[in-house]
Amino acid sequence: MLESFDLFLDHFFSYFIEFIEVLLLLTVFGLINLYIYDRYVQRKHQLLINYPIIGRFRYLFETLREPLRQYFAEETFYESRDKVEWVYKAAKNVPNFMSFSVSQPFSGSRFVIKHSPHVLNDSEVDSDFGVLFGKNRPIPFRTKSPIIRSAMSDGALSPESVRAFTLGATLSGFTINTGEGGLTSNYFFTHRPDPKNARYLEIVKSTPAAELVFKLVTLFFNRSLAIKTYRKLLLNKKTENTYIYDPVSHSLFRVDWKAPLSAFPEEVPEDMPDLILQIGSGLYGVRDENGNFDEERYEKAMRFCRMTEIKIAQGAKQTGGKLAGSKVTADIAYYRGVEEGKDLISPNRFPYAGTTDELLDFVGRLQEISKKPVGIKIVISDAKSVEELAETMKRRKAEGRAIVDFISVDSGDGGSATAPLELMESVGLTTPNALYVMDTMLRRYNLREDVSIIASGKILAPDDVVIALSLGADAVGIARGFMMSGGCIRARKCSGTQGHVCPVGMATQDPKKRASYLVVRKGGEIANYHTNLLKGIKTLLAVMGVKRLDELDKKHLTFKNRSGEIFFDIDNYFHQKLHI
Repeated sequence: MLESFDLFLDHFFSYFIEFIEVLLLLTVFGLINLYIYDRYVQRKHQLLINYPIIGRFRYLFETLREPLRQYFAEETFYESRDKVEWVYKAAKNVPNFMSFSVSQPFSGSRFVIKHSPHVLNDSEVDSDFGVLFGKNRPIPFRTKSPIIRSAMSDGALSPESVRAFTLGATLSGFTINTGEGGLTSNYFFTHRPDPKNARYLEIVKSTPAAELVFKLVTLFFNRSLAIKTYRKLLLNKKTENTYIYDPVSHSLFRVDWKAPLSAFPEEVPEDMPDLILQIGSGLYGVRDENGNFDEERYEKAMRFCRMTEIKIAQGAKQTGGKLAGSKVTADIAYYRGVEEGKDLISPNRFPYAGTTDELLDFVGRLQEISKKPVGIKIVISDAKSVEELAETMKRRKAEGRAIVDFISVDSGDGGSATAPLELMESVGLTTPNALYVMDTMLRRYNLREDVSIIASGKILAPDDVVIALSLGADAVGIARGFMMSGGCIRARKCSGTQGHVCPVGMATQDPKKRASYLVVRKGGEIANYHTNLLKGIKTLLAVMGVKRLDELDKKHLTFKNRSGEIFFDIDNYFHQKLHI
């Protein structure tokens, strides 16, 4: 027995040594070929001509630098790594307390929240955090929260992540801005239509065979795969993902935009999230076959949305939207009425914004059609242009003509999936400066009671929200925080260009990456993030001695600059800085 075992070991080690020898020979052969190729064949990289093989380590480290940066380097984009970790912990709904000290003390310029000598208990702070928009409209909108998920389009995001955001919003009550991609089927993820009153939908009913397959796949694998298989069996076409699965009736449905307006619901269904319909320069989702604005299509979309936002510009790019061809799938082509697989570059200028008056006339047209609030999204680079907008609105108000119900002010350091570096870094003021300019000008022209302000850009945690609201915002938009709560690891591969795709399936149309995205789980974590934001805001209000959200004001803030100079009066600080 021992002799047999010894013989086995001898043979094993003999074969193992031979394997290593062959492996080494293949490696040496491969390196020699690579050396010859780098030095004498390729003519793309001069570095490799001078340093064959070893020069390739530069490209390896360059590739690894970005995904590994956040794990080893000091946080430089946000105030500290602690804020980023707060988001991830809030999404997981785990205790979010710090021990000993912050990990990365912030010593630069910053706003400091003033606490009250007479603090409140949390129970004494009003839990109603709703914000009213369009008080003069026939159908105003009162939000459940001051938090809005900033504009991110279905297309820039995967269908699965849009469904997760829809679920999270329905569970916890934040508002979603659709982005310029418009209203798509994925925002109906939580909708449970009444079969007796669903003429506005295309419904595909189940079959016994499909039901059987669905149950078997659910039993042996998982529900997500079962729904995917179910779609294949019942539809089997390129746009099958434009249909939503209804677990109640076991049917598939999507909006039938060709149905008559009378078939659409008079009020927004209660099982849908609160949505802001964004209209960009491409007019996606509200245009006819020739690319022109379609009033009826817009009115149909507004049967499911609470407000409209016209996108004039965003912080990361002041041009039209950009969607790489790899993201223009058959589904996205169907939603937007464009050609599949081709880069989608929207015009720089909104088609009805040649002048301020033309833009505001179009705002009035939308207000008349929808009966709901309509606003614009802008980036501020110059106080003069804001003052001209305020002057025009004051004149029009006196004449009884339309003005906006709200203005979304996007920060110059806002993010985007696809934006030119020269625009992302060099255009637009930061959130505090832009917000102060807008609030000041609206007050100067007695428009502040008519026009609400939404501020967005680098807002992550409860203190960021409170500071923005104290500086004059009525509500805040958050994009990157919500992305992180939904699983984003900040790999910065969102554009889908150069063969790179989002590794977690959030910001990609790649089928394999999307298949790994856990919609229901991430929807719950997104809801957790929002819930913990509100919880943190309430704690801060209690410490500040503020009972209601609308009582926040600049007097609740102090500013400390890098040199240690302190401004207890924020107006003095901004007047010295902005000269307005």
